[in-house]
Amino acid sequence: MKIAIIGTTASSIISFRKDFIKSLCNHGYEVYTLAIDYDEKTRSEVCSFGAVPVDYSFCRNGLNPVKDLIGTIKLTILLKKLQPDIVFSYFSKPVIFGTIAAVLARVPRRYSMLEGLGYFFTHSGGKDTLKVTLIRKILVFLYRFSFKFIDGLILLNDDDKRDLLIKENINVRQVHVLGGIGLDMDEYPYSPPPIEPISFIFVARFLKEKGVYEFIDAARKIKKQHPGIRFYMLGSLDVHNPGSLSVEHFNELKCNDVIELPGHVNNVQDWLAKASVFVLPSYREGFPRSTQEAMAMGRAVITSDVPGCRDTVIDGVNGFLIPVRSSTELADKMLSFIHNPELIIKMGEASYEIAKHNFDALVTNRKLLNILEINHSLIDE
Repeated sequence: MKIAIIGTTASSIISFRKDFIKSLCNHGYEVYTLAIDYDEKTRSEVCSFGAVPVDYSFCRNGLNPVKDLIGTIKLTILLKKLQPDIVFSYFSKPVIFGTIAAVLARVPRRYSMLEGLGYFFTHSGGKDTLKVTLIRKILVFLYRFSFKFIDGLILLNDDDKRDLLIKENINVRQVHVLGGIGLDMDEYPYSPPPIEPISFIFVARFLKEKGVYEFIDAARKIKKQHPGIRFYMLGSLDVHNPGSLSVEHFNELKCNDVIELPGHVNNVQDWLAKASVFVLPSYREGFPRSTQEAMAMGRAVITSDVPGCRDTVIDGVNGFLIPVRSSTELADKMLSFIHNPELIIKMGEASYEIAKHNFDALVTNRKLLNILEINHSLIDE
């Protein structure tokens, strides 16, 4: 059986689909992974999973009817050549246009996964601009059309099901709420969180909707009162995204000593190990993998009480839920850990127990195989 996995960037294939791809390949399936930006290194890494990396061209950002039509035609031709039995697409544009291409290429079975609804479904706190409202309406129309042709839709939380399918009255043949996408627990081993000095870590793209401004503001407030507390921001700018931290603001941060900025790293485990508490004040998520990774390593969490984020934290047990867009509340919860460092250990251990029982990739992969109606039971590899 041939399975084509359609994503966007090679890094997303490697970071988010690795365990699933390995499971499929280990069971003898022929797996093609489609991405728009393979290089020699990422191609080699995907090959090491047992899959076949395949280049395709598509405009990742924005909605351009001409470019998207051309991209869909090219993808249709590619899928006709590959002749997969199943297409599994994830992220917004592959879900929409990958599904249409799969229909035109007569792929027998088609499944889609949305790991969150994204920028245009994230409320800004005020009135949405005309552009945001228009694009959201277009996306809803495209989802409604493409979902007619899928055998199953996978979402990560019940809020997304409510806000997209129920609120917008979109019908899908089958809907599955997966929860976390899972991770290899061996790659994120538990380590006791340091409490001297206490440190807070943010791991995400530097976007407004990830809560980057709230983290920066809270760090500045805490640093004035407690100059020995450390703050780390791991990630990168996404200048093509309308919510990105500006280059000027980023350069300004690099010039002061409030926050350490290692940027995008390949050894996130090392940074999580040296951090005391994980922070993600996001405006909306699907089911954040970065939080799962931090919890697997035994880190207490401060995150927003919003879709996706609230599914990772039991308030007061393994961390704290805070109101969205509130740097004041974020700073207040940081102070709770600073004044009560024993909570860092206690809540970190609770995070580890939750991760161990809910985020193991073997469990998630079994669920995905069942959803895709692949009749093999996973074994522990």
